[in-house]
Parts: sequence; structure tokens; C-alpha cells
Amino acid sequence: MLGTSTISTYAESAAGVVVGGRTGITTLATAGLFLLSLFFAPVFWLVPAFATAPVLIMVGFLMSSPLKNIDFCDCAEGIPAFLTILLMPLAYSIAEGIVFGILSFVLCALAQKNTRMVSPLTWGLAVIFMIWLIIR
Repeated sequence: MLGTSTISTYAESAAGVVVGGRTGITTLATAGLFLLSLFFAPVFWLVPAFATAPVLIMVGFLMSSPLKNIDFCDCAEGIPAFLTILLMPLAYSIAEGIVFGILSFVLCALAQKNTRMVSPLTWGLAVIFMIWLIIR
């Protein structure tokens, strides 16, 4: 409603859970801070984009530690993970990276004839994402 990506909102909520938030109060606090930030937006726009680059590099570095757990020898796991990681910065969109990661996961499962590893929810998302890619 306010132009915030659902992916960004989810990431903020997940960050709250990681640091110990386990109740709905954490979510309400996050929502309140987002609402409060609307009033400070003109001040935030004074910070040039290049000033945030070092912080974003550190965030990316800290987020890369789970990469060691990905089995890149397994194509059904490695290719979707690689495409997701690669397409997020190239497409300038976290959501598009996730879309292509899910689609490539389903395609790899089909190619390996191992469709049991794909949940019904993932099948549904893949169909929706394919339709979205075709009509956009």
C-alpha cells in the first residue's frame, strides 16, 4: 500500500526473528518503525546512493555464509541457487531472482525425473511465475 516490496518487509521481519523476536510485538514494532520512517524520508533522500554502497557490501558479505551449505555438485540444488544469486543483482530485483530460482528448481527436477522433491506449493508458484513471465 505504501510502495514497500513484500520481499523487503519479509526480510525485515526475518531479521527481527533472528535477533530474538518471537511474538507479534516484533512485527508491530517493525511496522511502526516503517511508518515512522515515512516522516523522515526527506532526510533519508539527502544521503547519496554511493554512501550506502559500503553498508550493502557488508550486508551481502554477511549474508553469504549459508552458501557453504549448498551442494553445487547436485544440479537440482546448485543451478537454482546459482541462478537466484546471480539474477538478483543483475535484474536489480530480489523478487525476480527468486522467481528464476523457483522456475529453475522445477525445471531441474523435471529434467532429472525427480518430481517428488517438488512440493505442490512450488508447482503452483512455478505455474503462476510462468504465466507472469509470459504476459508481462
